[in-house]
Amino acid sequence: MVVISRYLRREVYTTTALVVVALLALFALFDLIGELDEMGEGAYRLRDMFLFVVLNVPGHLYEVLPVAALIGTTFALTQMAQQSEYTVIRASGVSAWRMALVLVRAGVTLALIGVLVGEALAPVSERAAQALRLQAKSAVVAQEFRSGLWVKDGNSFINVSQVTPEPRLIGLRVYEFDAAWRLTRVWFAREGRYLGDNRWQMDDVNETRFEGDRAIVERAAAREWTSVLTPSLLTVLLVKPDEMSAVSLWQYVLHLRGSQQAASRYEIALWRKAAYPLGIVVMLVLALPFAQQARRASAGPRIFAGIMLGLAFFFLNTLASHAGWLYDWPPPLAALLAPVSFLAVALGLVAYFERR
Repeated sequence: MVVISRYLRREVYTTTALVVVALLALFALFDLIGELDEMGEGAYRLRDMFLFVVLNVPGHLYEVLPVAALIGTTFALTQMAQQSEYTVIRASGVSAWRMALVLVRAGVTLALIGVLVGEALAPVSERAAQALRLQAKSAVVAQEFRSGLWVKDGNSFINVSQVTPEPRLIGLRVYEFDAAWRLTRVWFAREGRYLGDNRWQMDDVNETRFEGDRAIVERAAAREWTSVLTPSLLTVLLVKPDEMSAVSLWQYVLHLRGSQQAASRYEIALWRKAAYPLGIVVMLVLALPFAQQARRASAGPRIFAGIMLGLAFFFLNTLASHAGWLYDWPPPLAALLAPVSFLAVALGLVAYFERR
């Protein structure tokens, strides 16, 4: 069984790698075509476009690995069945459940690769890609509403007109309230630069304090400001929740909870990160039924069916996440709905063919 296990895992890894390369090449081509319309904006040139596409590759790898694992494993098992290898393995006394266990072990290895890419490489490369694109186009990082970006910090509400990739805050307004939510101070700054340790250097500051019936106005050329708003927090604006690392998501969820703000979108993304390894393992087990009675069947329809199942998993996972965010589902339900549903289907099919 050790020899069979090694052989099966090697075949799964080889075919999955080939599918990953093909899908990444396809995604890179789509990214490049999508960037052509923006070439020439600011200093955004062809070299920047190619670098932007390359930096997006780790993120795409993290996204396509579950589907690639399903397609690659389906192809490997179908080829083994057509060459009678799968029949010989089963005739030697290896049950479908033991084959499933081998695939689970292979899935764990692929899942570890995906987690490493998603946690260590993809968030960094995504931020670098967006920063490169924005700097080349002389664009801003964020302008969430017509009035700019809004952030809550304790009893203060911060409004920033623009955030640049350096990062710099342009057009800052801070509204401070007391414990009874009475406005006590409003101040404006033309520009702010980050100094470190949650400190910002604010330039051209105009402050209005409200003391009883009086309003006291002060002006300063520069002032230091301490705030929860930091470059690490601003990276949330550069990277989508699904492209952030689990650590960054957890920290941002704690920040939102501490500020009594809605955090369901980021909690769902965090739970999806936790469910990612399960999704890859499920995809490999789901490919096992395709090897049953495939000796006389063409591989084409089975590969196509594998692609359709992979797309169905992707769409259900995305749909559940958006539905959970819109309808306020429990984050574990929204994140685990697709993997658990497909796991039930995979185990049911394996049990059905084992009984036959």
